[in-house]
Amino acid sequence: MNIKQYLDSTYLKTAAQAGLTEKENNLIVEGFIQEAINEGFKLIMIRPNHVKTARQLISNAGSKLLIGTVISFPEGTNSLEEKLTEAKKAIDDGVDELDFVCNYKAFKKGESDLVKEEILKGTQLAFDHHKAAKWIIEVAALTDDQIIQLSALIKNVVMANFKEDCYANVYVKSSTGFYVTENNKPNGATKHTVIIMLENASPLPVKAAGGVRTYEEAEEMIRLGVKRIGTSAAKTIANGEIASGGY
Repeated sequence: MNIKQYLDSTYLKTAAQAGLTEKENNLIVEGFIQEAINEGFKLIMIRPNHVKTARQLISNAGSKLLIGTVISFPEGTNSLEEKLTEAKKAIDDGVDELDFVCNYKAFKKGESDLVKEEILKGTQLAFDHHKAAKWIIEVAALTDDQIIQLSALIKNVVMANFKEDCYANVYVKSSTGFYVTENNKPNGATKHTVIIMLENASPLPVKAAGGVRTYEEAEEMIRLGVKRIGTSAAKTIANGEIASGGY
Protein backbone atom coordinates (compact mmCIF):
# COMPACT_ATOMS: atom_id res chain seq x y z
CA MET A 1 0.00 0.00 0.00
CA ASN A 2 1.32 3.42 -0.99
CA ILE A 3 -0.22 5.32 1.88
CA LYS A 4 1.09 8.64 0.58
CA GLN A 5 -1.46 8.50 -2.25
CA TYR A 6 -4.25 8.53 0.33
CA LEU A 7 -2.90 11.54 2.23
CA ASP A 8 -4.06 15.11 1.72
CA SER A 9 -1.36 17.12 3.48
CA THR A 10 -3.20 19.96 5.18
CA TYR A 11 -2.38 23.42 6.51
CA LEU A 12 -5.39 25.66 7.06
CA LYS A 13 -4.38 28.05 9.83
CA THR A 14 -4.51 31.76 9.19
CA ALA A 15 -1.62 33.89 10.45
CA ALA A 16 -3.76 35.02 13.38
CA GLN A 17 -4.68 31.45 14.32
CA ALA A 18 -1.03 30.42 14.17
CA GLY A 19 0.10 33.48 16.15
CA LEU A 20 2.37 34.52 13.30
CA THR A 21 2.85 37.40 10.89
CA GLU A 22 1.45 36.97 7.38
CA LYS A 23 4.98 36.56 6.05
CA GLU A 24 5.84 33.88 8.62
CA ASN A 25 2.62 31.99 7.92
CA ASN A 26 3.17 32.20 4.16
CA LEU A 27 6.58 30.59 4.63
CA ILE A 28 4.98 27.71 6.56
CA VAL A 29 2.43 27.21 3.78
CA GLU A 30 5.19 27.17 1.17
CA GLY A 31 7.08 24.64 3.30
CA PHE A 32 4.02 22.37 3.41
CA ILE A 33 3.62 22.63 -0.36
CA GLN A 34 7.28 21.79 -0.98
CA GLU A 35 7.17 18.90 1.47
CA ALA A 36 4.08 17.50 -0.28
CA ILE A 37 5.89 17.73 -3.61
CA ASN A 38 9.02 16.05 -2.24
CA GLU A 39 7.14 13.30 -0.41
CA GLY A 40 4.76 12.42 -3.24
CA PHE A 41 1.53 13.01 -1.33
CA LYS A 42 -1.78 12.95 -3.18
CA LEU A 43 -2.76 16.55 -2.51
CA ILE A 44 -1.92 19.73 -0.64
CA MET A 45 -4.91 21.27 1.17
CA ILE A 46 -4.56 25.02 1.77
CA ARG A 47 -6.63 28.18 2.11
CA PRO A 48 -7.87 29.81 -1.12
CA ASN A 49 -5.43 32.73 -0.92
CA HIS A 50 -2.50 30.30 -1.26
CA VAL A 51 -3.72 28.42 -4.35
CA LYS A 52 -1.82 30.59 -6.85
CA THR A 53 1.44 30.10 -4.94
CA ALA A 54 0.89 26.35 -4.83
CA ARG A 55 0.18 26.18 -8.57
CA GLN A 56 3.40 28.04 -9.33
CA LEU A 57 5.56 25.87 -7.04
CA ILE A 58 4.03 22.65 -8.37
CA SER A 59 4.41 23.78 -11.98
CA ASN A 60 8.04 24.76 -11.41
CA ALA A 61 8.73 21.33 -9.89
CA GLY A 62 6.98 19.42 -12.67
CA SER A 63 4.98 17.65 -9.95
CA LYS A 64 1.63 15.83 -10.19
CA LEU A 65 0.61 17.02 -6.71
CA LEU A 66 -3.03 18.08 -6.63
CA ILE A 67 -4.20 21.30 -5.00
CA GLY A 68 -7.26 21.37 -2.77
CA THR A 69 -8.84 24.31 -1.00
CA VAL A 70 -11.69 24.96 1.40
CA ILE A 71 -14.84 26.94 0.65
CA SER A 72 -16.92 28.77 3.29
CA PHE A 73 -14.44 27.58 5.88
CA PRO A 74 -14.88 26.68 8.66
CA GLU A 75 -18.51 27.63 9.45
CA GLY A 76 -20.19 26.74 6.16
CA THR A 77 -22.82 29.43 6.64
CA ASN A 78 -21.97 31.65 3.66
CA SER A 79 -24.74 32.09 1.11
CA LEU A 80 -24.79 29.89 -1.97
CA GLU A 81 -23.75 32.86 -4.12
CA GLU A 82 -20.78 33.55 -1.83
CA LYS A 83 -19.73 29.91 -1.88
CA LEU A 84 -19.89 29.72 -5.67
CA THR A 85 -17.97 32.99 -6.06
CA GLU A 86 -15.21 31.78 -3.73
CA ALA A 87 -15.06 28.44 -5.52
CA LYS A 88 -14.88 30.06 -8.96
CA LYS A 89 -11.98 32.26 -7.84
CA ALA A 90 -10.12 29.17 -6.60
CA ILE A 91 -10.76 27.45 -9.93
CA ASP A 92 -9.38 30.46 -11.79
CA ASP A 93 -6.29 30.34 -9.54
CA GLY A 94 -5.60 26.71 -10.47
CA VAL A 95 -7.23 24.52 -7.81
CA ASP A 96 -7.99 20.83 -8.49
CA GLU A 97 -10.41 19.97 -5.69
CA LEU A 98 -12.98 22.04 -3.81
CA ASP A 99 -13.81 21.13 -0.21
CA PHE A 100 -17.05 22.94 0.55
CA VAL A 101 -18.22 23.21 4.15
CA CYS A 102 -21.81 22.06 3.99
CA ASN A 103 -24.28 24.34 5.75
CA TYR A 104 -24.80 21.77 8.48
CA LYS A 105 -26.33 24.39 10.77
CA ALA A 106 -29.13 24.97 8.26
CA PHE A 107 -29.53 21.20 7.93
CA LYS A 108 -29.89 20.84 11.69
CA LYS A 109 -32.66 23.47 11.60
CA GLY A 110 -34.55 21.45 8.99
CA GLU A 111 -33.62 23.61 6.00
CA SER A 112 -32.93 20.62 3.77
CA ASP A 113 -33.85 22.38 0.51
CA LEU A 114 -31.15 25.02 1.09
CA VAL A 115 -28.58 22.28 1.65
CA LYS A 116 -29.73 20.29 -1.39
CA GLU A 117 -29.37 23.36 -3.60
CA GLU A 118 -25.83 24.11 -2.46
CA ILE A 119 -24.81 20.47 -2.96
CA LEU A 120 -26.27 20.53 -6.47
CA LYS A 121 -24.89 23.92 -7.55
CA GLY A 122 -21.48 23.49 -5.90
CA THR A 123 -20.98 20.04 -7.38
CA GLN A 124 -22.15 21.24 -10.79
CA LEU A 125 -19.65 24.12 -10.72
CA ALA A 126 -16.86 21.69 -9.86
CA PHE A 127 -17.83 19.32 -12.67
CA ASP A 128 -18.23 22.14 -15.20
CA HIS A 129 -14.52 22.84 -14.65
CA HIS A 130 -13.42 19.18 -14.32
CA LYS A 131 -12.75 19.46 -10.58
CA ALA A 132 -13.60 17.15 -7.68
CA ALA A 133 -16.00 18.30 -4.96
CA LYS A 134 -15.94 17.30 -1.31
CA TRP A 135 -18.68 18.14 1.17
CA ILE A 136 -17.58 18.60 4.78
CA ILE A 137 -20.42 17.66 7.14
CA GLU A 138 -18.68 18.37 10.51
CA VAL A 139 -19.44 15.11 12.28
CA ALA A 140 -18.62 16.46 15.74
CA ALA A 141 -21.54 18.89 15.43
CA LEU A 142 -24.00 16.15 14.49
CA THR A 143 -25.73 13.22 16.15
CA ASP A 144 -25.37 9.78 14.62
CA ASP A 145 -28.84 10.13 13.07
CA GLN A 146 -27.88 13.50 11.58
CA ILE A 147 -24.67 12.02 10.12
CA ILE A 148 -26.79 9.29 8.51
CA GLN A 149 -29.30 11.79 7.14
CA LEU A 150 -26.80 14.34 5.83
CA SER A 151 -24.56 11.69 4.22
CA ALA A 152 -27.64 10.22 2.53
CA LEU A 153 -28.86 13.66 1.43
CA ILE A 154 -25.57 14.38 -0.34
CA LYS A 155 -25.59 10.94 -1.94
CA ASN A 156 -29.18 11.30 -3.12
CA VAL A 157 -28.62 14.73 -4.67
CA VAL A 158 -25.59 13.48 -6.57
CA MET A 159 -27.24 10.26 -7.73
CA ALA A 160 -30.36 12.12 -8.88
CA ASN A 161 -28.49 14.74 -10.90
CA PHE A 162 -25.20 13.29 -12.16
CA LYS A 163 -24.10 10.23 -14.08
CA GLU A 164 -22.60 7.22 -12.35
CA ASP A 165 -19.12 7.87 -13.69
CA CYS A 166 -19.14 11.17 -11.75
CA TYR A 167 -19.73 9.62 -8.33
CA ALA A 168 -16.05 8.97 -7.62
CA ASN A 169 -15.39 12.71 -7.76
CA VAL A 170 -17.85 13.74 -5.05
CA TYR A 171 -16.68 12.97 -1.52
CA VAL A 172 -18.42 13.15 1.82
CA LYS A 173 -15.80 14.48 4.23
CA SER A 174 -15.93 14.24 8.00
CA SER A 175 -14.56 17.44 9.47
CA THR A 176 -12.97 20.87 9.23
CA GLY A 177 -10.70 20.23 12.20
CA PHE A 178 -11.69 23.62 13.59
CA TYR A 179 -14.93 22.72 15.36
CA VAL A 180 -14.68 23.31 19.11
CA THR A 181 -16.08 20.39 21.12
CA GLU A 182 -16.99 20.14 24.80
CA ASN A 183 -14.98 18.10 27.28
CA ASN A 184 -12.16 17.55 24.78
CA LYS A 185 -14.25 15.18 22.67
CA PRO A 186 -12.88 14.32 19.19
CA ASN A 187 -13.62 16.99 16.59
CA GLY A 188 -12.49 14.93 13.62
CA ALA A 189 -12.96 11.50 12.11
CA THR A 190 -13.41 8.53 14.41
CA LYS A 191 -13.86 4.91 13.44
CA HIS A 192 -17.47 5.09 14.60
CA THR A 193 -18.40 8.16 12.56
CA VAL A 194 -16.49 7.00 9.48
CA ILE A 195 -18.33 3.68 9.44
CA ILE A 196 -21.65 5.57 9.56
CA MET A 197 -20.54 7.78 6.69
CA LEU A 198 -19.34 4.85 4.60
CA GLU A 199 -22.61 2.99 5.10
CA ASN A 200 -24.77 5.97 4.13
CA ALA A 201 -22.71 7.87 1.54
CA SER A 202 -21.93 4.88 -0.70
CA PRO A 203 -21.39 4.83 -3.66
CA LEU A 204 -19.79 8.22 -3.01
CA PRO A 205 -16.28 8.03 -1.54
CA VAL A 206 -15.49 9.19 1.99
CA LYS A 207 -12.63 11.38 3.21
CA ALA A 208 -11.60 11.03 6.85
CA ALA A 209 -10.31 14.40 8.02
CA GLY A 210 -8.92 15.21 11.44
CA GLY A 211 -8.05 12.82 14.22
CA VAL A 212 -5.89 10.40 12.20
CA ARG A 213 -2.47 10.62 13.82
CA THR A 214 -0.62 7.33 13.21
CA TYR A 215 0.21 5.06 10.29
CA GLU A 216 -1.87 2.32 11.91
CA GLU A 217 -4.90 4.59 12.25
CA ALA A 218 -4.55 5.67 8.63
CA GLU A 219 -4.23 2.06 7.52
CA GLU A 220 -7.36 1.13 9.49
CA MET A 221 -9.33 3.93 7.85
CA ILE A 222 -8.23 2.72 4.42
CA ARG A 223 -9.20 -0.87 5.27
CA LEU A 224 -12.64 0.37 6.31
CA GLY A 225 -13.03 1.90 2.85
CA VAL A 226 -11.91 5.54 3.17
CA LYS A 227 -10.40 6.86 -0.06
CA ARG A 228 -8.64 9.95 1.29
CA ILE A 229 -7.28 11.13 4.63
CA GLY A 230 -6.79 14.78 5.57
CA THR A 231 -4.00 15.48 8.05
CA SER A 232 -1.56 18.20 9.03
CA ALA A 233 0.95 15.48 9.92
CA ALA A 234 1.16 13.62 6.61
CA LYS A 235 4.94 13.13 6.69
CA THR A 236 4.88 11.97 10.32
CA ILE A 237 2.16 9.40 9.54
CA ALA A 238 3.87 8.21 6.36
CA ASN A 239 7.10 7.69 8.33
CA GLY A 240 5.29 5.51 10.86
CA GLU A 241 5.64 8.05 13.65
CA ILE A 242 2.94 9.44 15.96
CA ALA A 243 1.61 12.95 15.41
CA SER A 244 1.54 14.92 18.63
CA GLY A 245 -1.74 16.71 17.97
CA GLY A 246 -3.51 19.13 15.72
CA TYR A 247 -5.55 18.27 12.65
